[in-house]
Amino acid sequence: MMYKTILLIEDNASDIALTRRALSRCRISNPLVVVEDGQEALDYFFGTGAFAGRDTSVLPALILLDLNLPRIDGLTVLRRLRADERTRRAPVVILTSSTEEHDLRAGYDYGVNSYIRKPVDFEQFTRAIEQLGLYWLVLNEAPPKMHMS
Repeated sequence: MMYKTILLIEDNASDIALTRRALSRCRISNPLVVVEDGQEALDYFFGTGAFAGRDTSVLPALILLDLNLPRIDGLTVLRRLRADERTRRAPVVILTSSTEEHDLRAGYDYGVNSYIRKPVDFEQFTRAIEQLGLYWLVLNEAPPKMHMS
């Protein structure tokens, strides 16, 4: 059985801990992979760097992407994912504290599936994570796997 992995691309240690707590509280027990900067995220997707040799045909069921990341920012990561045939259909949810309208527009221009501003309150954050999990991991019909020729 394939587990539906969640990939969290987030550099803030407290937001990582908060996401883990919210997932646990919502009884979402899917494997969680955490990468802490944009370059590490791209390495994960394309099997390079620390992730050399990873089976890149196995994509996460849900990608939670922060925008403000070290080395390579979240919008650049999103653009690179959408530009590559192997990752273009991966479900990406921007989960950010950014209130910049430019970020919102750019996220959708680059093909994000959903854009959520992180609620400050833990209870609201937990509800948001629960709804994300229910929708993306249970209700949503994932796109078919890409067949590379």
